[in-house]
Amino acid sequence: MLRICFTAEDLLRVTFADQPAPMVELTLAIAALQRPDPIFTLWRRRMSHTLPRSAGPLLELIPATARGPLFLDPPSQGFDDGFERVMSAPSSFVRTELRRVHAPNRRPAPWTRLLGDRDREAWHALANAVPAAHEGVLTGSWDRIRGRFDAERAWRIQLLASHGIRATLAGLWPEARWHGSTLEFDSADDVEITLNGQGITLLPSAFWTGRPLVGSYAQGTFLVYPAMTPLPLLDDPAAANALAALLGRTRAVILQHLTRPRTTTDLARDLDLAKSSVSEHTKTLRDAHLVTAQRDGKTVWHTCTPLGLSLLTSTPGTTGH
Repeated sequence: MLRICFTAEDLLRVTFADQPAPMVELTLAIAALQRPDPIFTLWRRRMSHTLPRSAGPLLELIPATARGPLFLDPPSQGFDDGFERVMSAPSSFVRTELRRVHAPNRRPAPWTRLLGDRDREAWHALANAVPAAHEGVLTGSWDRIRGRFDAERAWRIQLLASHGIRATLAGLWPEARWHGSTLEFDSADDVEITLNGQGITLLPSAFWTGRPLVGSYAQGTFLVYPAMTPLPLLDDPAAANALAALLGRTRAVILQHLTRPRTTTDLARDLDLAKSSVSEHTKTLRDAHLVTAQRDGKTVWHTCTPLGLSLLTSTPGTTGH
């Protein structure tokens, strides 16, 4: 059983991450490569041909359970920042995490033991593996991962406004339940997390499909949970075609971009459209109550309404762009 103990102060300090964490997603993607999850079968098959050989060492550090050493997946504002955090992780933290993940029944690869001693060759192998894996696994999909993240975050915020924080947290995983002020998730492990008034940050993942994971970092405690639509489903052309048939291809693409606020200029630039054409399409979407517009000085910001977001999230695969 995983138990997360909240105080009233903790509930007031529940926040949503404002963007996906590249190192967390990379770690979970490496785990997904090793899991017999049918959702990822075709993706794994594709990755087996495209994953750079130099990324191989990560497969020895990160198990299919995704419970690898926490120094490998610090939450960060971008890949460069995250990579720097990995390479500068304190030796004491590295050793503690390696002992945790290798005990009691997982035999470590010989080179991974050397990481705790700051062995130059071991860290050189890691320094090559992380960027290679990022390039091979995440770079080509990052826009779609970000689009799914934005839609997921907006959807959960809508649930929060409609049903409150307790229902929102319990809705992150089937059969999650509250026992007093403790949120419980079924798990083979018996783990209790006490937040001590510091709150928790919610971080959806496009690669994780298991029960939520909790990680404690210098930046705070993070609850990683599965996004409603995992990454491989974003490639489903039938769903995208259904939305395009309903709205028209251009308006469907515009709606997909508006899971976060965008200006007319942003949309025109990103979609290579004339501003007048974007204005016409956003007006049609506003008339259908799928987007809304807010003026900030001379700038107009467009974003999905709850109805527009509901249409996107109920149509798997339509938020990637």
